[in-house]
Amino acid sequence: MKDYKKYLDPKVVAKLANIELISKLVVEGFITGLHHSPFHGFSVEFAEHRPYRPGDEIKYLDWKVLARSDKYFVKQFEEETNTRVMIILDSSASMKYASEGNISKYEYGSFLAASLALLMIQQRDSVGLALYDSQIKKFLPPNSRPSYIREILKALELNKPENQTGTANCLNEIAERIKKRSLIVVISDFFDNSEDVTKALHHFRHNNNEVIAFQVLDDREVDFKFGKSATFVDLETKDTLLTHPFHIQKSYETSMNEFIQKLKSNCLIQKIDFNQISTSTPFDKALVSFLNKRKKV
Repeated sequence: MKDYKKYLDPKVVAKLANIELISKLVVEGFITGLHHSPFHGFSVEFAEHRPYRPGDEIKYLDWKVLARSDKYFVKQFEEETNTRVMIILDSSASMKYASEGNISKYEYGSFLAASLALLMIQQRDSVGLALYDSQIKKFLPPNSRPSYIREILKALELNKPENQTGTANCLNEIAERIKKRSLIVVISDFFDNSEDVTKALHHFRHNNNEVIAFQVLDDREVDFKFGKSATFVDLETKDTLLTHPFHIQKSYETSMNEFIQKLKSNCLIQKIDFNQISTSTPFDKALVSFLNKRKKV
């Protein structure tokens, strides 16, 4: 795949026919990228191999991988590779936002969720999906059956972002439903009370789950670069504000940076991986962050 990089570009894949095709091309592009530009600590055989460790039996060494890469890997068996992954996606109305030229936060989040689900099912992991706004809209428990990806992709494609957010309450409810140790992936703009959100994220940690949070934001939500005059509409409450953006840009940027840094700091204290990501960012950045976390589980 010579053009693998273009399938990691959100604006390119958004033009494709459906989420199944999008997820396949993103995953193929990502795996191809691992070959071309290896990321630290990864082998392209990450699902079926792991680095040789002292004490491993020599008979399990993969000599073909050694010949190609000059690195020692042993074959892994299915019970060694299986991980339970729960992907949780915010589908409240605020996720509909998209500045000119970018895809919406929900589109980005759903493409990322679909790609993660496909990647993990291909690696024989068990994957589940939860969608929420003010309440839980869909809950698919983790399953490793290959055909299960169709149910996940259908749920993502049919879902529409709407209603006000209830991130903290919904995360707490989902945490109560997860009975076995899992890797929890939360994709949201986290536009909720940051203290309540981090407490809810920490709820997952009580059961020794590992948690990775992706805060998906539009570039304009961070830099606030709008025109001389603009009308702002709250996508959840429909409240409107007509103003000159430059009058409030500095105070807005200060407040937004404080919000992000507080959320990030709280996650760090709770040993939760926090990743702020823009809707214009290629998907491989998020996929690599996820795989780094998966290696710890």
